[in-house]
Amino acid sequence: MRMTDIQRCEARPGRLVEFTLSPATVEAAAALPDDSRPPAYIQESHIRTARAVREDGLFVPTWLGTAFDIPGPIDLDALESALRAWTLRHETLRSGFRQDGDALRRFTLDPGSVSLHREVVGDFTDATELVRHLQARFDVAADALGWPNLIYAAVVREDCTSVYMAFDHSNVDAYSINRIPAEIHELYAGRAVEDAPVSSYIDFCRIERTDADGIDENHEVVGRWREFIRRCDGMLPGFPVDLGLTPGGPLPRQKLMRDPLVDAEGAAAFEAYCRPYGGSLVGLLAATALIVREIGGQSVYRTVVPFHTRVKSRWSESVGWYVGGAPIEVTVPADFPSALKAVRAQLHAARPLARMPLARVLALLGADFRPTSPDLYSIVSFVDARGIPGAEEWAGLSAYGLIRVSYGDQVCVWVNRLHEGLWFASRYPDTDVAYKNLRLYVERLRDIVVGVAQGV
Repeated sequence: MRMTDIQRCEARPGRLVEFTLSPATVEAAAALPDDSRPPAYIQESHIRTARAVREDGLFVPTWLGTAFDIPGPIDLDALESALRAWTLRHETLRSGFRQDGDALRRFTLDPGSVSLHREVVGDFTDATELVRHLQARFDVAADALGWPNLIYAAVVREDCTSVYMAFDHSNVDAYSINRIPAEIHELYAGRAVEDAPVSSYIDFCRIERTDADGIDENHEVVGRWREFIRRCDGMLPGFPVDLGLTPGGPLPRQKLMRDPLVDAEGAAAFEAYCRPYGGSLVGLLAATALIVREIGGQSVYRTVVPFHTRVKSRWSESVGWYVGGAPIEVTVPADFPSALKAVRAQLHAARPLARMPLARVLALLGADFRPTSPDLYSIVSFVDARGIPGAEEWAGLSAYGLIRVSYGDQVCVWVNRLHEGLWFASRYPDTDVAYKNLRLYVERLRDIVVGVAQGV
């Protein structure tokens, strides 16, 4: 989907209706015994970071969400039934954590204990006021340190209803978000999404954590991360251009930059050129390496590349946070083809590292990265979303992936390939210098993609 913030997702006035987990569900959860399945390392790291930043006096919302339309007059009973059925399908959404000293203890509700509470909030005649209300409400209802940490909403109009769904990041990743519109549409229409039950992210957490706990500081993966961090001066890498930040200063506010990069024809031509080297992800990273050298004079480009960890098909339809990171280090060559070769080699060597949770690696390294920002490092991410069910309908349904933009000192870049072309979105620190350099980065990225497509 097109990634954006809630301010720019085509919000329109209407009657706002909320769906939250019911008081009876919350009460049932409070009485549950512990679930023996542990949190994923990435969940645990996320919650600890949120707590550390909160203790420093700053509330930093980090929810993800989606917005999409259901055309025609709405049947709210059918919509509520669809939302509940979808929630029950994905076990992580009815699971949460309790703090027990330094440990997080999981609890998980049975499907029969889960019900939704529906409330008509009121009529909004101004889109700006509606968006302001939704953001404030989502900040509280999808908070990393609270439970429940999800909320659904519908803005009802006679001809069309806009559905909004927000979740704390511990429950979802971008791929999870992308699958939601088609699944809700199918359930709303009274059709079963799949005959087979979907695999549980909580089961994945247990498997991944068992594997991660089986390594020690002498493991090859730990050694490779040790050397990478050493070459990054003992830190995880940021975006290697000037962002106008004062070292040791307060966590800056962020802004969102979003742009269509190229149309479908240009995206196809870029992919065709990059395919012998590994595809569009390799191309985007190679272009980034060349651009940050132009802007910041860096002769070596170091970054952590996000990869999904759905390595088995059983997890393909599961909602959860299936993401790991692979460190790459590229000595930036003089031209794009050479950069493609260098990035391809680095990704081939590093990708297996993404299967080991970074939080586990850092603990084994003894590295004390006390979190002061929701992002440990900067990223450049690429997803080809065209094969996701319903992707061809996203533009007509005003479907968006929602990013909460609040505070942070890193740069996070997402490039999605849609049926319409390549879509760019980025969170970046709100400084004049960062804006200038990110704007230059986007323009040069477009120049390279277009130039390759045109054979320049």
